[in-house]
Amino acid sequence: MSKASEQLQQMKEDYVYPDVPVVFCSPLTRCRQTAEIIYPDMEPVIINELIEYNFGEFEGKTADELKKDELFSEWLSGGVDAAPPFGESNGEFGKRVGNAIEKIIEGMLKTGTTETSIVTHGGVIMGIMSMFALPELPMPEWLVPNGCGYTVLITPSLWTHARKFEAIAELPYIIADEDEEEDYVD
Repeated sequence: MSKASEQLQQMKEDYVYPDVPVVFCSPLTRCRQTAEIIYPDMEPVIINELIEYNFGEFEGKTADELKKDELFSEWLSGGVDAAPPFGESNGEFGKRVGNAIEKIIEGMLKTGTTETSIVTHGGVIMGIMSMFALPELPMPEWLVPNGCGYTVLITPSLWTHARKFEAIAELPYIIADEDEEEDYVD
């Protein structure tokens, strides 16, 4: 078992992940492994559009390694058309992820599904939250550690009229003592 898997297993023992009837997941190995650890008795619904941003030539490199690269600086300061060399543009990423979330939420509303979990990558989580969450915050403000995410409340009227949902808590929850209220991981 990898160190990341061991850490996630420990988080599962120390905290509470919500019980849900359906889990949606990126097809990439790390997310599938995460879903298996958090929801061992469930078969996730694989959504290809939930894969991480395609960083092209920047893939596998840190921001520190790329800080002197002029193309990296241009990409960071660019708009929706900015893209790493041979990678996906910011606009393409937003459209792909946005369409996936819209389909998931529309499916939930049509089937009366009130709870689900989405296991995906940090950049995808930040993108989803910056596009759809209230309060509206810039993408970096939605960064969460591995194994963590958000509970959101989807109100059909708010979703239908504004394509927004409410961010109400971070996940996983802390296991509360009997005398204390349940709290959340910070």
